[in-house]
Amino acid sequence: MWIRKVERDRKKGVDSPMPTQIVSNEEFIPRPQNEKQKQVEHLIGEMGEEKSKKLGMERRAFMASTMGLATCFLASNKVWGEVWEVDEQETTEPQAYAEKWPKGEYFVLDVQSHFTNNVVLPFRNDPFIQGMGFNLKNDVEAYSFHQFVKEIFFDSETDMIVISGVPGRENQRDAQGKPLEGAARSGKNDILPSWLMSQRKNELNHLADSKRALCQGNLAPNHYWNRTTNSMDKEATLEQMDRELKLYGIDSWKWYCHSDPGRSGGGFQLDDDNAAWFYEQSRKRGMKIFSVHKGYSYQSRTLGHLANPKDVEKAALQNPDLKFIIYHSAIQHGPQEPQFKDPKYFDPTTGDFAWHDVLMKIKQRNPQINNVYPELGSFFGALAIANPVMCMHGLGKNIKYYGADHVIWGTDCLWWGSPQWVIDAFKRFQISDEIGEKFGYKKVTKQDKAKILGLNAARIYGIDLKAKRNALPSDTFSRVKAAYLHDGGQRDNAAYGWVRADD
Repeated sequence: MWIRKVERDRKKGVDSPMPTQIVSNEEFIPRPQNEKQKQVEHLIGEMGEEKSKKLGMERRAFMASTMGLATCFLASNKVWGEVWEVDEQETTEPQAYAEKWPKGEYFVLDVQSHFTNNVVLPFRNDPFIQGMGFNLKNDVEAYSFHQFVKEIFFDSETDMIVISGVPGRENQRDAQGKPLEGAARSGKNDILPSWLMSQRKNELNHLADSKRALCQGNLAPNHYWNRTTNSMDKEATLEQMDRELKLYGIDSWKWYCHSDPGRSGGGFQLDDDNAAWFYEQSRKRGMKIFSVHKGYSYQSRTLGHLANPKDVEKAALQNPDLKFIIYHSAIQHGPQEPQFKDPKYFDPTTGDFAWHDVLMKIKQRNPQINNVYPELGSFFGALAIANPVMCMHGLGKNIKYYGADHVIWGTDCLWWGSPQWVIDAFKRFQISDEIGEKFGYKKVTKQDKAKILGLNAARIYGIDLKAKRNALPSDTFSRVKAAYLHDGGQRDNAAYGWVRADD
């Protein structure tokens, strides 16, 4: 039996602004907490109770404050060692946090953020999952657009977002051949179609009266397929390409090589002929940004091998004018999988883990490659919770080989709830002297963090940073947020992914 982590936490009396175990976004089977995660969770509760009583505060209010978040990092340090930069004073004095970590110090652009189109995620219908007897209820509100706005803009320091696509293909015409528009283009299980991402992006920017959101397009080489010739339907592909670029105004493509929305019978690779044709057509139309899911191969039992980033090498070399943002930094096995620390997939003597090492070796072999960008969504945060030492290796290698100016910030929220905890974690994170000296990783400077949190993505997407910083204090969202906080608004400390009910 599975339940949402927020429900599990409420039943157990857990109130933590930082997740205390890995959650499922319904694409994998969550594993139980490990012993260290249990220790961290226990300490957070114990320390939170003690400190809130000492301050005469309700525990919920304390844990929703900056002091509660600082308490989480202090508890984690007691279990994992000195991973996070946190002072005891921050856990009892709000001013101490404000002075050390001033809000607005960094421009934060999250390139991987999700909500859903009020649907039950298709994972729930998988025969394998149904056969395990899980009862996953239809709780669409947790992933709704309204919840998304609250968690991303009201409850975190995120300045801008890219509404990130998930695999899906729009229906172009009805049975009579008439072009469809808006919601009519979606199938009943489309999680987040291109038309909706575009619509919500425009709503957000109109409400804010400034640019706060960008959006992606879902079109990929195998989305429209001629089964008679067993080849790409180029006419339909170009029709959709022009619609997404001209009508929806997308800001990048989002590709899943290991998915098959067009029922072509297979996936595709970044270096195959169909991808090359797509690049050329997209290039002609002015779109040169390709955000590509790599890693987390369990998402497809038959096509998961196509999530290996090995195809990035040829594609990047042959298309130096295109930009390839590699989501999840290509980690093959997340902390929820038994292979996560298996010696076959993680080598503690080198700090390498599958398939992240494939992505790193591409750059080592080709130092001239300058158009590949490792992204941190469900990479940094997941590793930080499950194994901070592996997190040091992951971030350390990204910076060592690709450079701090090529690592891109993303969180994969709403799956993880509000992204504030992971923003705070990144600000505080540091590579230990021991790990750094042994493996050749440099300390992560404030300048590095500024680049990674937003400056790098802003450069790729052509964001005017000066205009954006000037617009934020007076825009509509800032005024609404101020009123929300004035009226006592608090973070929910809720993660909406799934965990085992018996954990």
